[in-house]
Amino acid sequence: MVQGSVLDPDLGDHVCLPFDGERERMAATRAFTLNGLRRRTRVIIITHSDSPERTRTWLAPLVPGFADAESAGQVEILACADTHFTDGCLDPERVRCGLASAHARARRHGQHGVYALIDASWGLRDAPAQAAFEAAVNELFGERWLAAVCQYDRALFPREAIDRATSVHPITPEQALLRFATEPGGLRLWGDIDLTNRPAFASLLARLERDPAEVVIDASGLDFIDAGSAQLLTVTAMARPRGSTVVVCGESTARVLRLIRADEFVTVRRVADG
Repeated sequence: MVQGSVLDPDLGDHVCLPFDGERERMAATRAFTLNGLRRRTRVIIITHSDSPERTRTWLAPLVPGFADAESAGQVEILACADTHFTDGCLDPERVRCGLASAHARARRHGQHGVYALIDASWGLRDAPAQAAFEAAVNELFGERWLAAVCQYDRALFPREAIDRATSVHPITPEQALLRFATEPGGLRLWGDIDLTNRPAFASLLARLERDPAEVVIDASGLDFIDAGSAQLLTVTAMARPRGSTVVVCGESTARVLRLIRADEFVTVRRVADG
């Protein structure tokens, strides 16, 4: 069974949701839609294995007020072919532009953000490329106006593809949960980072490597980071001008950074240091 909390995500959450069977997929779609409407977001359902018409047929009776919400533009059901592809090829820029456009429409209608539910079966032909795309779009979530749940059918994807997909998402049921926000000159983190979501964390650090100015990583909200994930901070700092990477953190994170000698490359500011 799916976990209810990941179907009621905060804006800024990028969730991987493996599922078993049509009943579970449909239940998740219903719960996600209800939660998005309750939160007064714009709900975007991107289909692939189902057509938008068929999805509307079975979903509308399960969601009170669905027809009115769709007429008002609070719910949109779109085909993946019209959001993710151009001439049959994956088009990341089209995805970004489409989500940005949905955000603009949401703002015009006084909605609080965008809730996107995506049928991930669009990536079956090239699961490694799909995982690379999922990692690359993580930076979109740092502005905290978008929440997305990507549904992966265990009957379609092999185990290694599911494992790859979960690792590049910051949030997956029964794995470490990482939330983040991009801020001027840096990145704020809270939650947990371990082996299960380390590639997702790496995708966030990749953007910082390209910034020539000082960057501040506010990790004061992290409850846990393992040594392997902390090592990524060191690698990021080593790729940047010396002394230009600052990590603000609590004692437990500072201890991990000291143990791996990251403080030789990272300026560590403990929260207690003021």
